[in-house]
Amino acid sequence: MKKLMLLTVVLALPLFGAVSQKSDIQNVPFIGSEAPSFVGMSTSGEIAFPEDFGNNWKILFAHPKDHTPVCSSEILELAHQEEEFTKLGASLVVVSTDLMDSHHNWKMALEEVRFNGREPVKINFPIVEDNSMKIIKSYGMLDISPNIGQSVRGVFFVDPQNRIRAFYFYPNEVGRNIEEMKRTLIALQTNYQDHRVVLPVNWQPGDDVMLQYLDKDQLAEVDLPGSKYYRKAWFMNYMRAK
Repeated sequence: MKKLMLLTVVLALPLFGAVSQKSDIQNVPFIGSEAPSFVGMSTSGEIAFPEDFGNNWKILFAHPKDHTPVCSSEILELAHQEEEFTKLGASLVVVSTDLMDSHHNWKMALEEVRFNGREPVKINFPIVEDNSMKIIKSYGMLDISPNIGQSVRGVFFVDPQNRIRAFYFYPNEVGRNIEEMKRTLIALQTNYQDHRVVLPVNWQPGDDVMLQYLDKDQLAEVDLPGSKYYRKAWFMNYMRAK
């Protein structure tokens, strides 16, 4: 009987191990859901996200570690392009699991770097401390590889109503494309202004857009000389940007 009980315990151990591993699985917020809120200390003081940023679009940008080469290049490029994001009505917020002292030291060091042939630039957006990992867990960004304790390269786009409109994750070894972040933002804003508008493959700002449907008057104008409406097929309707 004792041998049978011992065998049962031994066989059960792998099962408990699997359950423990599964407990690390995170739930990423759905597109269209309310952005998880948080309060945290940052290089700009205490912030409440997303409430402090009002009716702006918000881009939450998580990076794995301070003072690492890829993260440094990303933060410098974000800083160089921050004015463009501001003109687009978007606020940038960076989060990392490192401590505030590390954030401040990294920020000061980065502000002395001449990156890609450009003069040093100030980093005005907040870099938030998340040493408890509460923020990145709420957004499903915790890296569960052997390098646990840091985030993946996550980006979340939050609209003026504080709804998540898009997100993407990059592995730690690949830097993000800031131009793609801007393209995504402009595309989301274009749809936000008119929910009928959708953006086709390889769309760039200024290109023609697609419409999910045409009303009766628009259908009557399709492909007429001077019309801004045309189609590739009955299910592929376009509207000229100009």
